[in-house]
Amino acid sequence: MALKGIKVIELAGLAPVPFCGMVLSDFGARVIRIDRPSGVSIDRLARGKQSVSVNLKKEKGINVVKRLCQSADVLIEPFRPGVMEKLGLGPEELMKANTKLIYARLTGYGQTGAMALKAGHDINYIAMSGALSRFGRFGERPYPPVNIVGDFAGGGLSCALGILMALYERSVSGKGQMVDSSMVEGSAYIASFIDATNDMLFPKPRGKNWLDGGSAYYDTYQTKDGKYMAVGALEPQFYKDLLKGLGLEGSGTSQSDDQDQQRQLFSKIFATKTSEEWVEVFKDLDACVTPVLTPEEAADHPHNKERGLFIRGTVPELQGAPAPRLSRTGADGTERALPDCGANTVDVLLEHGFSETEINDLVSSGAISSNAKL
Repeated sequence: MALKGIKVIELAGLAPVPFCGMVLSDFGARVIRIDRPSGVSIDRLARGKQSVSVNLKKEKGINVVKRLCQSADVLIEPFRPGVMEKLGLGPEELMKANTKLIYARLTGYGQTGAMALKAGHDINYIAMSGALSRFGRFGERPYPPVNIVGDFAGGGLSCALGILMALYERSVSGKGQMVDSSMVEGSAYIASFIDATNDMLFPKPRGKNWLDGGSAYYDTYQTKDGKYMAVGALEPQFYKDLLKGLGLEGSGTSQSDDQDQQRQLFSKIFATKTSEEWVEVFKDLDACVTPVLTPEEAADHPHNKERGLFIRGTVPELQGAPAPRLSRTGADGTERALPDCGANTVDVLLEHGFSETEINDLVSSGAISSNAKL
């Protein structure tokens, strides 16, 4: 795998940091998650990771993390600016001891700036980035697309990209560096296309443009069985096939017609057949019409099954398989167990040069906890 031999220390967090760590783990990195002692992890993005349970309120626990970082390639931390420094685990100290360390900091607002210390969640970050203002129907309030844009695209995935670039640069310079990954900045970055084409594709109010719900030929429609079809017939040749499938060929219907009226017409027609029937109608037409699938339905779709789009871990919920695909050093798409908190504490510490006496002392002092016995 592409990242085989890379060791990552991940300070346990929620959503974006676990996803960043999972991306690295999927592609071969060894990810050691630092959990709170005797905790119960709710991290479902932990396939293939190991867990070491450390009490960061105790100096001996802090020293455990320091020793682990001495031989690590990457550290990922999820805290607000200044927290790691107060713990004695800031980049200045850890990177002095390990000059090759990539120190990744994933926060909402970044390490500097007037709002650096403010609390927030995905909705706040995409609101501050300008991205949230793009989501919503005409005349309605903006609404967030769950927490995909800020936490995962602009956060976890962006941070993983920064780590990989830093690792590549290290292969040339031999030096580590800090990655300052802000979910506000990451969200703005992935919205670059919208901003760069604002005058061409998004000149009208929200919900009145081609791609944001303003076009009848780029929208979703309910079917007879209560499901939905997605229509993306932007180009004239696709629109022509859309009309053919809807039985409107030769009707004089045009892309330039009033979009609200056209949407009403399309809605009435789509409501006359089931989703499965519409799939059959458009099977041989290049109209950019597809069913809106649930994850379970997507997993059972013949194309997706052939490609192995989803995998199941130790929990019943489906998870997307690692992407993209590499021809020689691909990711691990197998069902890997999620680690219990502290499940690997003893094994990892022994491997890193801790003696059995040291480990017993750390357990007795409350600096670490373990599910395994020496």
